[in-house]
Amino acid sequence: MRSHLLNDTTAEQYRRSVTDGVERVAAKLATTERPFTGVTVDALAPAIDAIDLDQPLHDTAAVLDELEDVYLRDAIYFHHPRYLAHLNCPVVIPAVLGEAVLSAVNSSLDTWDQSAGGTLIERKLIDWTTERIGLGPAADGVFTSGGTQSNLQALLLAREEAKTNTLAKLRIFSSEVSHFSVKKSAKLLGLGQDAVVSIPVDHDKRMQTVALARELERCAQDGLVPMAVVATAGTTDFGSIDPLPEIAELCEQFGTWMHVDAAYGCGLLASLKHRDRLNGIERADSVTVDYHKSFFQPVSSSAVLVRDAATLRHATYHAEYLNPRRMVEERIPNQVDKSLQTTRRFDALKLWMTLRTMGADGIGQLFDEVCELAREGWKLLAGDPRFDVVVEPSLSTLVFRYIPASVTDPAEIDRANLYARKALFASGDAIVAGTKVGARHYLKFTLLNPETRASDIAAVLDLIAGHAEQYLGESLDRAS
Repeated sequence: MRSHLLNDTTAEQYRRSVTDGVERVAAKLATTERPFTGVTVDALAPAIDAIDLDQPLHDTAAVLDELEDVYLRDAIYFHHPRYLAHLNCPVVIPAVLGEAVLSAVNSSLDTWDQSAGGTLIERKLIDWTTERIGLGPAADGVFTSGGTQSNLQALLLAREEAKTNTLAKLRIFSSEVSHFSVKKSAKLLGLGQDAVVSIPVDHDKRMQTVALARELERCAQDGLVPMAVVATAGTTDFGSIDPLPEIAELCEQFGTWMHVDAAYGCGLLASLKHRDRLNGIERADSVTVDYHKSFFQPVSSSAVLVRDAATLRHATYHAEYLNPRRMVEERIPNQVDKSLQTTRRFDALKLWMTLRTMGADGIGQLFDEVCELAREGWKLLAGDPRFDVVVEPSLSTLVFRYIPASVTDPAEIDRANLYARKALFASGDAIVAGTKVGARHYLKFTLLNPETRASDIAAVLDLIAGHAEQYLGESLDRAS
């Protein structure tokens, strides 16, 4: 069994095995004609259930053969131009190379004596990002597993910085279309169910600052403590960007921590054309970024950034075996001092490899392309009488629904759109997401692939309309 350990004696075996795996994945990428095969849970589950994990195959080639049947053949491939659903991006090759390196070396980024140069690379990337945001010379941060963890840590810091020991008095303000992790974080932080105050949005799905001001004033009048305002730079459903400068003014006026959830919109930090859409983010106390959304990085690659490095002390715990206090005096950099995690992957290496290969402008160009594609898609939808589109895109998301000419019942239209999405997924021809706007069901394109073209969008719209019309025709037949 030692022959499977990666070390100096098995280097050649490692090379052969990884090369075999890479070749198989490359072959799949080169020959994939649809983003999905359409396989169902009932069809795939028996094959996986039948595998006896106590009976190994003893050979990586045989394991890869098996993997073809239970995973690779039916995987959902985000690189395909007709994958238009969630915030999943195709990944750039330098980042995938970084993933291979970090997995093999297996550094743990909690302490210097487990990572050395990895610690310094992560810190350099944190500094690079805070400079792009404009948080100032005292800024700092740490890589996380994703936006949910970043938001949780930011709100933990906000809670500890709030001037009260009575958790029941704390309030968090976020828009009605902010990420669910805001409410989840409030629960995990021990706040009451009423702790998150939902602020209405305008026609463009941006937080209404007049309503925010009113709620902040009410909070003060009621003797409550405004713990944080969470502004969103790229909402999950609409890609909308809250009015950051105005929110920053209100946070300063009421002495409230300002957190910007830019998990999606962080791609604008590298944009060559649209960086101004993030104006005001430099005034935040904390910022969430997900490089694995709009920097074209493999999951996971995220970070939480703060204006004042001293606030990260609220996540610090010294363990004698790991990061004793004396290490601070010796100026030994331990990233665990800033993190909610202990053992942590060297995910920063992927971004490092990307920047050193492509540069920030290369990333920004790709993100600008998908933003421009969204504009083209919006024009297609706005000019097509078969569809109702909700808002003009701020980033690369389009929310719309099919509206048949002969049906006026909103519930029936809902069912037609739900059916169209399900049928499209089952066909494997394309994948789209869904959401609700008010009480009605809508469909969603999240465009993060620069290889997607307006012609792909037009083709998928025709497919959606076809499936919806088929449902409505069958519905009429059943009714008659």
